[in-house]
Amino acid sequence: MKEHLQELLASALKRVLAESGVEHTATIQLDATKDTKFGDFQSNLALQLAKTLGKPPRGVAEALVKQLPDSTRVSKVEIAGPGFINFFLASAAFQGVVAEIIEQGEDYGCDRSGNRGRIMVEFVSANPTGPMHVGHGRGAAYGDSISKLLAATGWQVWREYYVNDAGRQVDILTLSVWVRYLELCGENVPMPQRAYPSEYIRKTAQVLHSEHGDGLRFPAATVLDDVPEEPLPGPTDTEAEKAVIKTGQERFMDALIVRARSLLGDERYDLIKQAALDDQLAAIRKTLADFNVSFDQWSSERELVDSGFVSKALTRLEQQNLTYEKDGALWMRTEQFGDEKDRVLIKADGAATYFCNDLAYHIDKLDRGYDTLMDVWGADHHGYIARVRAAIEALTERKDALNVQLIQFVTLSSGRMGKRSGNFVTLQDLIDEAGTDATRFFYLTRSHDQHLEFDIDLARSQTNDNPVFYVQYAHARICRVFEQLVEKGGDWDPATAKLTLHRLTNEHEKALLTLLNRYPDMLQRAASAYTPHTVVFFLKDLAEALHAYYNMHRFLVEDDPELQAARLALVAATGTVIRAGLKILGVSAPEKM
Repeated sequence: MKEHLQELLASALKRVLAESGVEHTATIQLDATKDTKFGDFQSNLALQLAKTLGKPPRGVAEALVKQLPDSTRVSKVEIAGPGFINFFLASAAFQGVVAEIIEQGEDYGCDRSGNRGRIMVEFVSANPTGPMHVGHGRGAAYGDSISKLLAATGWQVWREYYVNDAGRQVDILTLSVWVRYLELCGENVPMPQRAYPSEYIRKTAQVLHSEHGDGLRFPAATVLDDVPEEPLPGPTDTEAEKAVIKTGQERFMDALIVRARSLLGDERYDLIKQAALDDQLAAIRKTLADFNVSFDQWSSERELVDSGFVSKALTRLEQQNLTYEKDGALWMRTEQFGDEKDRVLIKADGAATYFCNDLAYHIDKLDRGYDTLMDVWGADHHGYIARVRAAIEALTERKDALNVQLIQFVTLSSGRMGKRSGNFVTLQDLIDEAGTDATRFFYLTRSHDQHLEFDIDLARSQTNDNPVFYVQYAHARICRVFEQLVEKGGDWDPATAKLTLHRLTNEHEKALLTLLNRYPDMLQRAASAYTPHTVVFFLKDLAEALHAYYNMHRFLVEDDPELQAARLALVAATGTVIRAGLKILGVSAPEKM
């Protein structure tokens, strides 16, 4: 419908410009009105053209309206305020959407052409050093849903998970597992205060011990020989003293890592490392599968380094005069591209920084031919955006190649959890407690750039106060109507029903028809603004309209077959749109509740 009105305005614009002898290219903006007393759609085209034509906006609006071609889909056109053009649609225009939805199914309102370009969406990318927490869950729900939304609105979407399986945090994971393994062997090696002491580490250690016995064992005295004692904080320590203690604890852990490598050798050390990584990645994959999240590719940081790509990327940066050496380290000139200062790529000890490897990964993504890179990061990464964007601009001379969406924090408003993993709530705990559908829906009920308070009790409830239950129940009610039709020996033919749509005239039918007409525009707006929560709001409005219609009218009208066919067509179309919208959110559309 929106496209039809834009065509009418384009025709009028062409005639007005021809009469004025003026050349002008205007973008015809048309928006659904928030209040139906101003019509169904509104355009500010006259306000855009006023200066060019040298006329008052209302005068331009009058000229445009005069030149609008006739349309059976438009009942009235009015000029409002300073020169807005308001379109009031004819009943037939609303009713026709039902036939359109019946014909197109869940592709109604979608653009599957891929003509808008290729976009890679990298999301979650949680470090494989422990279970995913509830914050990761919000990023997973957002990333998966925005990917589905972009794919439905003309993009070729590739979804990727970047596995940070290199660097110091993996060595800390390896050491943590080995310390727990030594504990099972009867050796008393203290777990470093800044390591990973949780139960999931113990499980990996138990498997290693059952498979390798004492083959990875060394006496505690040997392990701790010449390793500095770990400092522990006291109750009266000042902030300065705590900082010194923290540094000492890091030194203790690093010394143990060096000792582990020396005693175990590369082969046995890598065996422990791989066992730890495999266990954590398996847990992450399971949680994401339970959460209905999948990826086209899992990219490994370690494989990127081992393949030599990081070295090649550094060579490219050097060839473009984007690097320099200072104080024994290799730096990148990011400040001249908008970063607050230049950044270290290779430290004085020869170790690559996280930024170095991450930058190489972004270069790899660009080399694979993606027009746009979308990264979904936690809000605590906001300070990291400038340096990555600056580096990409330096390489591509494009300011728009990187699109970063920050996910704000999540808190749980209810402490009544039946299950917890240690002293924190994991995403798997939350899924097990509230269910995948409720968890995903609740994560998307607010804009991703706003703090979210997750009400577990509400998410578990089977009442209309629970928004996901409310929307799913609308779909289940529609399915029940068609079950009752079959039970009564009736049938419904979609092709024939299209001829009865003129019977859809009451206020509840008009409310549903209005929303169904706005679905395509809503998808485009949600995709353009990267706001899948817009889909949530729409579905809640659609469910509310359906429930109101259901409560006020009969759909199985045996004494008026034509009206029955029309109403069944309307609720069938509504069910199709609810299913399609829930699918974008990664939520199921149950037929029974």
